[in-house]
Amino acid sequence: MNLTHLDEQNKPKMVDVSDKTDTTRIATASGIIEVSQEAYDAVMTNTAKKGPVLQTAVIAAIQGTKQTSTLIPMCHPLMLTSVKTDIEELPEIPGFKLTVTAKLTGKTGVEMEALTGVSIGLLTIYDMLKAIDKGMVIKNVQLEHKSGGKSGDFNREDQ
Repeated sequence: MNLTHLDEQNKPKMVDVSDKTDTTRIATASGIIEVSQEAYDAVMTNTAKKGPVLQTAVIAAIQGTKQTSTLIPMCHPLMLTSVKTDIEELPEIPGFKLTVTAKLTGKTGVEMEALTGVSIGLLTIYDMLKAIDKGMVIKNVQLEHKSGGKSGDFNREDQ
């Protein structure tokens, strides 16, 4: 098996995508953060000392999506055309599910951008609530869907 991020001398490299065709590429990722009831209540009543937790997490998720190539060494800098976020309240856990969808028309996919956005958004929730709950758990950060490109579509639901 050839690893695309290693050259013939087994040295790391960034993949050359110059010969690939521009296509519309979309990726959606999600993740969950479990928090204590006290932390959940602080978010829901907007009484967390660091400010509006979910709104800040959305901004962080968008920023993380846009900064992926500076955080993940072999990722290409991309001209994203859209980043959409959604936060679902999960009172039964308690916790929150963050979903990020990244889109572009280009030569390489946006899976890493969506996954990074989710990770940064959930870490922001952790940061803003850690004074209340240091036992929070971030879990199930995963690709949900991707479309576009030579490798075709992926849907977690179909797995």
